[in-house]
Parts: sequence; C-alpha cells; structure tokens
Amino acid sequence: MTRILRISLAALLVAVVAGAAVATAASTTAAKAKPPTLKLRSTGLGKILVDKQGRTLYAFGHDKKNKSRCSGQCAGFWPPATAPKKPTVAKGISKSKLKVIKRGDGSRQLSYNGHPLYRYVGDGKPGDTNGENITAFGGIWRVLSKAGKTVAKPPSTSSGGGGGYPGY
Repeated sequence: MTRILRISLAALLVAVVAGAAVATAASTTAAKAKPPTLKLRSTGLGKILVDKQGRTLYAFGHDKKNKSRCSGQCAGFWPPATAPKKPTVAKGISKSKLKVIKRGDGSRQLSYNGHPLYRYVGDGKPGDTNGENITAFGGIWRVLSKAGKTVAKPPSTSSGGGGGYPGY
C-alpha cells in the first residue's frame, strides 16, 4: 500500500469514529429531555402548579398583575421562581398564561395568569404546601390551580366543638 492510501484510510476511519460519537451524543441528549418549567401536582389542595423540581409555587396577594411587590426580606422567605430563557409547560397547563416578567433588580421571574410566582423556604420537600394561606409582607400567599386561580385552603373537617382542636 502506498503511503497516501494509508493516510487516506486512516483519515476516513477517524471521520467514521467521530461521526458515530456525535450521533451517540445527540441521541443521548434527546433521550434526556429537560422537564417542563411548570408542572401540575396533586395535593390535598387539588392539582396545583409546581416548578420542574416539583416544588409548590405561590401567588402573593399584594402583587399587581405581572408585577412583583416582593423584594428584600420578603424575597428571602419567598424566593421568586426564576425564568429560564425558554420556559415550557407540562400537559394541562396553558402556555398562553405563562409570562416572563422583569423584576426591580433586573432578574427574570415566572408569572402565570398575571400572578408572579414564588417558592416558600418553609417547604422542605417537593409537594409541601406549608406556605398556603400565610399572611406576610402585606398579603396572603396562595397556591395556584392549572387555570391560574388562587386556591383557598379547604375548611377544617374537625367535628370537635373546641375551635378545631380534636377532643376539646
């Protein structure tokens, strides 16, 4: 074999191996699709909006439509749901109700049906709703339904006569 033929065959082999590696990487990336930015989760409050990690999202009663009024210490307890470059929604959630708003500090926050979205530091694990019905920082914090409406905590089902404390 001539030297040129050997070099050509070696170059062809390198190209085939590189092409196979790229194809494998592309199929692996496609198989690991990112979870949607907003999802639904069934809780004791019904189906509510959660982030891609399954953490409950809240609306602040003091906010204006698509305008956050929670900053400083408030945002420390209720971190804004930050918006990725291209937010996505899971099946059952309206993409047209999802907006990305600009906060006073210039960061991007998710808003759904006019409600800026937040997490609550008191929620220890995905699915917790410990922030529901808390009055703090000038407003009431509520979870949201897939329609983008605030969900009120259901009334107590206690049958005791002592103000909701069983046995009194």
